[in-house]
Amino acid sequence: MNSLKIKFLGLCCIILMLSIGLTTWYNLQTQKAMLSKLATEHSRMLAETIRNSIITDMANGKNDRVGHILGKINEEPAINNVRIFDESGRILMAASPEEIGDLVSTSELMAYRTGNFSFSSSFSEAEHFNSIVPIYNEPICYSCHEENIKVLGILNLQLSLDALSNMQTSGQNATMVASGVMLVILILTITAFLLVYVDAPIRKLVSAMDLVEKGQFDDAYTTVSSSDEMTLLSSKFNFMIQRLRELMESTVKNERELAISQEKLAHSEEIHTMNMTLEDRLKEIEYLNINLEERIEEIEEANYKIADLASELEEKNIGLSHAVDRLQALYKMGLAVNATMDIGKLLNLLSQKSMETMKAQVGYILMFNEETGNLIVGGSAGITEDFDRGQEIPLKPGGVSYWVMNNNQPKIVQDINKAREFSKMSRLGFIRESVICAPLTDKEKVIGTITVANPVDNSGFGSPDLELLTTIAAQASVAISNARLYEEQESTYLNTVHALVSAIEASDAYTRGHSERVTRYSVALAKKMGMEGEPLKQLEQAAVLHDIGKIGIDVALLHKKGKLTAADIDVLKLHPSIGVRILEPIHFLGTVRDIIEQHHERYDGNGYPNGLKGEEWRLEGKILAVCDTYDAMTSDRPYRKALSHEIAIQEIHDHSGTQFDPEVARAFINICNEGRLPQ
Repeated sequence: MNSLKIKFLGLCCIILMLSIGLTTWYNLQTQKAMLSKLATEHSRMLAETIRNSIITDMANGKNDRVGHILGKINEEPAINNVRIFDESGRILMAASPEEIGDLVSTSELMAYRTGNFSFSSSFSEAEHFNSIVPIYNEPICYSCHEENIKVLGILNLQLSLDALSNMQTSGQNATMVASGVMLVILILTITAFLLVYVDAPIRKLVSAMDLVEKGQFDDAYTTVSSSDEMTLLSSKFNFMIQRLRELMESTVKNERELAISQEKLAHSEEIHTMNMTLEDRLKEIEYLNINLEERIEEIEEANYKIADLASELEEKNIGLSHAVDRLQALYKMGLAVNATMDIGKLLNLLSQKSMETMKAQVGYILMFNEETGNLIVGGSAGITEDFDRGQEIPLKPGGVSYWVMNNNQPKIVQDINKAREFSKMSRLGFIRESVICAPLTDKEKVIGTITVANPVDNSGFGSPDLELLTTIAAQASVAISNARLYEEQESTYLNTVHALVSAIEASDAYTRGHSERVTRYSVALAKKMGMEGEPLKQLEQAAVLHDIGKIGIDVALLHKKGKLTAADIDVLKLHPSIGVRILEPIHFLGTVRDIIEQHHERYDGNGYPNGLKGEEWRLEGKILAVCDTYDAMTSDRPYRKALSHEIAIQEIHDHSGTQFDPEVARAFINICNEGRLPQ
């Protein structure tokens, strides 16, 4: 808000609040200091009076009256406690006999020793003021006390500050209320002044200005007499209105006369020009009329041709739109299919994408099992979860897939009710209404079928749908063939590497079967820890190949029976890195290489080759490390006999958290105790 009065009022309020706030704070501080001074003087005078009374009674030989005096004084509500203690802090006399012989608090004793004879303290959540007055040994007391004793005792008077606190609180409340009332009165006064002497005259002038904008000069004159300044402003405003009115009337009069003169001059010239132009336009109009008649005839002929072309173009656009949609669907399917080489995932993906592309309710792929002569469900979408996808489906008449495989050509059934040779109930557990089925081939050999059923809009499939599914089937056949080749290539690679591992182990009776045992242990441990799917498969491959790097180690060093030197150990530590380099050309073993490289790392970071620790170490590498160590300990070696199962388990337990990951070590010990470790 950009109002001047709001800004002025806000500034005044801030100044008043600061001024009154500072004044109030100063008054409160002054009250507090005065009350504190009053408490000090009152307590000191009371303590001096009590001390003089005690000295008088003691001088008159009335020592027993001292305790009586202390008790009487303690009965006063304003006095919390009164007692006498010696310079060591032990209480000699007190209003409460049970305190005699006790020690005073450290704060009271330190106050006396530092000369702080007046101070405040808190006790039982209440404020007290303490006065300490020494009772000195005087000549009149020498008859009872030795002359060398300077102080006979220290009088400690605890004065309650509750009454003073209440007085201070009442004063503070009164001061705050008076300050608040004063602030409100000042703000209201300033606000009223602004509204009466500033805001009202300004609003009056603004209303007059609005009338000037509308041209109502007679009603715009105004008189303001709230102050000399406003009266002067009002008179100047009225004079300005008068001058403005005179200037506007003079300007309008001059412009009107000028306009009349210009209009008369222009009118005569315009009439002459218009007459000449009119003759020319008449000649042009005659010529244009002749041309227009000829053009109308040409336009009519062109309209007939355009109508025919538009009809043909519309039909072609519809066909082109359908073709573009199909090409886009095939392109997207190609991208999705080429993203995986796993045959199971590929078949499910093909089924799903085919169903979506064909806008069907069901899509599935049946693969031919040459050994049994039956069909198996390779992939499906839209089929109920109750259907057992692992069962084989007999290849019998009545099924659309049977017809397609026998004839090696696609088949469309637009309405199953009109096709008597096909059963309405599918062996996959759903009712068929409209079906398209196309063969899947590999080197001109039928290997299965791809089927979509029941359009989403409950209409029947047409010939364009048959062409689209046939194209999809051809694309799917290539993808399935590529996936099978990839699996065969992967299997060939692995079999070759497995043979190399077997050759390494066959040359040494001590390590024969080591990789196979480590693989069984690792798979069992991984399943115990909940691993499954692709990670479990990669761990299994890594376990089989984990010692392939020993191909690059001297055979004599591998079979050495004596104690290994530091140099020998350094050479042996190279075998994980050598294994990684050997497997580097096999691209699909990327993760497997990482696991092999880490199977000699340690949880505390002291392993090799990279010194990984904690969470830097892959879970698969941690599992492989435990299983490899266990088999190494329980197998004969050239330099020692095999350790017992119990000793090996104890070693794994003892090195949990240093060499082995604690969670993995605990899981391995559990499967051993449960008898689930493969033998």
